[in-house]
Amino acid sequence: MERRDSLTATGSRTGLAPNGPATLRAGVIGTGFIGHVHARSARLAGAGIAGVAASTRESAEEARAGLGAGTAFESAESLVVSPDIDVVHICSPNNLHYPLAKAALEAGKHIVCEKPLALTSAEAGELVDLATAFGLVATVPFAYRYYPTVREAKARVDAGEVGDLSLIYGGYLQDWLLGADDDNWRVDSALGGRSRAFADIGSHWCDLAEFVTGQRIRSLTARTSIAHDERRTGSGNSFVRGESNGEMRQVDTEDITTIMFETDGGVLGSATISQVAPGRKNNLWFEIGGTESSVAFNQENPEVLWAGDAAGSRNVPRDYGTLHAEAAAYVTLPGGHPQGFHDCFDAFIGETYDAIRGEAPADGLPGLADGLRAVRLTEAVLESAESRSWVEVKS
Repeated sequence: MERRDSLTATGSRTGLAPNGPATLRAGVIGTGFIGHVHARSARLAGAGIAGVAASTRESAEEARAGLGAGTAFESAESLVVSPDIDVVHICSPNNLHYPLAKAALEAGKHIVCEKPLALTSAEAGELVDLATAFGLVATVPFAYRYYPTVREAKARVDAGEVGDLSLIYGGYLQDWLLGADDDNWRVDSALGGRSRAFADIGSHWCDLAEFVTGQRIRSLTARTSIAHDERRTGSGNSFVRGESNGEMRQVDTEDITTIMFETDGGVLGSATISQVAPGRKNNLWFEIGGTESSVAFNQENPEVLWAGDAAGSRNVPRDYGTLHAEAAAYVTLPGGHPQGFHDCFDAFIGETYDAIRGEAPADGLPGLADGLRAVRLTEAVLESAESRSWVEVKS
């Protein structure tokens, strides 16, 4: 494999001190909601927003002004090979993730790629191999791992306080695609891939379940359904309701997924995923039960972790003195001062940039292998839903 630029033997771009405070130059592809989140966190991590690319040069120029970026690139393809970019943040529609990530890695760029990492496990696996061969830092934003209360749940499982695990269940519910006039580019399988609800948000749920328990989903059976056979073509903006004013078109990606599964540790579980659940804005939750106690997390109320045993239950507040040390490390504000999604993303990008600067990757930093894992789970869900049978998840 040959990269198209000159890197030092450590894998860092020439001119960047592997262990120093050099300012990294970030390029952001995609200027929607999540692109702005990436840019904000990159700047807080000490990077400069050197460039931005969007679907058109005009959109890129508008975003450049809003983000304070250095250059509005003519195209995403020109950004990923630019000598003025060190780290590429890929926030484009899903069908572009693989080609842009591949081009960036081959150009010697570190990457932060939104999930799904690719539309097939073969493509995702190729990206894992490229990042490894070139010694580049490459991460996927499974940022919900960074809630201190999620880390507390993991710490209790790791410490044996939950006991032998017996059940894992929960779900991820949203309503932003509730109506037939609610539309987004993700609905189109040509842009978003064959799976929508599961690939988009079910992957987050599975990542949390596996991260907290330390067990992997070994086999599963899944069912999917489409709430609206047709949707009215709209602007394509994420999380914007009722903007559609175009013609009706067929829908070929699922709104709802349910799965039952068994882990490699023999634990049973289930999850319900929906983007058409009225009143649920971002209801990501899980409960893990064991022989000694249970723990439960809800992203819409992340300031507490529910913990219960035979004697009763209580809410464990997110505060320096109430959590295990490995969870308290992610507390940035005293209890009563809420932390939220931005704080999680800031921690994720901060750890990514620390690794780029030469620090050992932090425990729990989600990399391309985690992105590949999510694609394999998605493929298993689709295979099971089509065959209406139990399917082994490839490892």
